[in-house]
Amino acid sequence: MSESAIDRLSLAQARALWETEDVFSLGQKAHAARLARHPEPVVTYIVDRNINYTNICACGCRFCAFFRPPGHPQGYVLSREQLAAKVAETVSLGGWQILLQGGMHPGLPLAFYTDMLAFLRDRFPEVAVHGFSPPEIVFLAEMEGLSIAEVLSELKAAGLASLPGGGAEILSDAIRGAVSPNKCPADAWIGVMETAHAIGLRSTATMVIGLGETIEQRLEHLTRLRDLQDRTGGFTAFIPWTFQPGNTALSVAETSSWEYLRWLALSRLFLDNIPNIQASWVTQGPRVGQLALFFGANDLGSTMIEENVVAAAGVHFRMEEDELRRLAVGAGFTPVRRNMDYSRRDG
Repeated sequence: MSESAIDRLSLAQARALWETEDVFSLGQKAHAARLARHPEPVVTYIVDRNINYTNICACGCRFCAFFRPPGHPQGYVLSREQLAAKVAETVSLGGWQILLQGGMHPGLPLAFYTDMLAFLRDRFPEVAVHGFSPPEIVFLAEMEGLSIAEVLSELKAAGLASLPGGGAEILSDAIRGAVSPNKCPADAWIGVMETAHAIGLRSTATMVIGLGETIEQRLEHLTRLRDLQDRTGGFTAFIPWTFQPGNTALSVAETSSWEYLRWLALSRLFLDNIPNIQASWVTQGPRVGQLALFFGANDLGSTMIEENVVAAAGVHFRMEEDELRRLAVGAGFTPVRRNMDYSRRDG
């Protein structure tokens, strides 16, 4: 929680800032808040790879260009050999974490996931698995007739280290009903994260703007995250990005980089209890990602050795570790490798 309840930004104040402050003044305020929390001139990042173990998903979200419905000829499930090859390559490139996500595959039982985690733990004990979004957890629990806590506990016992914040989009059911009616409601997403935090799984929090939402719905999203963080302290970082409409069934105008930077800044000011804010160079490109370091972000995220979901929408930004480090240096910061929990990693 913020050091003083008086200092905490209210909903009315947040809306007033959004309506009255331009991108530069909001950025200045957010950068001051970032420096107050992280005064050392450091920008963190992680070396990892996004691995999508399947693209088969029964959810049918209108904003997703990556998924294929069950039975589609382009659907796949990675074999153990394919999975191992991807992780081995990640390790050879200096990676120590994988982001493991798929879809709501009706043909894969919980045992598939626990066996996959155990395989990775035994074959690559040095690699942390940051995996499975809340909608995947809800889908598994319903399919198996288990509680959220039971599913998460089994996954953790099999080797799951932490939970990504995927599937949040906008945590307002009016928007979720319009763009992803088969995905879990906002309360269920929050419930998975609260349960994960309770059993010792840290997680990230995410947000996708540009889905046709109102400012009130965006602020509802931030409020849900801030309230949960007050209760658990389990979020390590907040990661907002912009919806990429290419190749999707959702017809909306693409959100500008200026709006992204303004929202990033407001998020830093509102989320006073989430320690880290990540720049989205994957959707915005390297230069806007670098600019984000002066709009509240203190982290450049992942080198993204592999990324498929955003790429399916026609956006193909990539960066080697050396280039990512140069972005941080060019902005006047020292780049530092980190783990998922933001502890620093030498070497």
